[in-house]
Amino acid sequence: MKRCLKHLFLALPVALLLGLPAAAQTSGSDGSLSVRQFPKAALRGVLVVKAPPEVSLNGKPDRLSPGARIRNLNNNFVVPGALLDQELLVNYTRDSMGQIYEVWMLSAEEAKEKRAGLPPRFSLGLDFGSSAAPQDDGKTPYDQLPRYKQ
Repeated sequence: MKRCLKHLFLALPVALLLGLPAAAQTSGSDGSLSVRQFPKAALRGVLVVKAPPEVSLNGKPDRLSPGARIRNLNNNFVVPGALLDQELLVNYTRDSMGQIYEVWMLSAEEAKEKRAGLPPRFSLGLDFGSSAAPQDDGKTPYDQLPRYKQ
């Protein structure tokens, strides 16, 4: 019986020491979440999971790579099926085949960082749930249609 207690007391400090660095990386001194460091190659986008691995990125169809990793605000892994039809502001990287490989859901503080990849119509001040595109009823005269810069 003494041998069992000896191993328990040796394992407890090791478990506590291994748990401390993870807590220090995810929260600040006041308990709030800290801003994570993302790879330089990470791009910004609006991700909508349709039917995994099929997704929509910035309004265009795209695909998650096999083994894609999606992390939530606490840096925990999330399965794509739990995010169906939600518009998420994310940073992401692609694999060598061009498919989305790593995804980080962003907090408000992380979203303030400037990052390439987000089209201008997806600015942080807009509500992503609303449709900003004008609807044509088919009766608009040709000379009054919106012009697109070329």
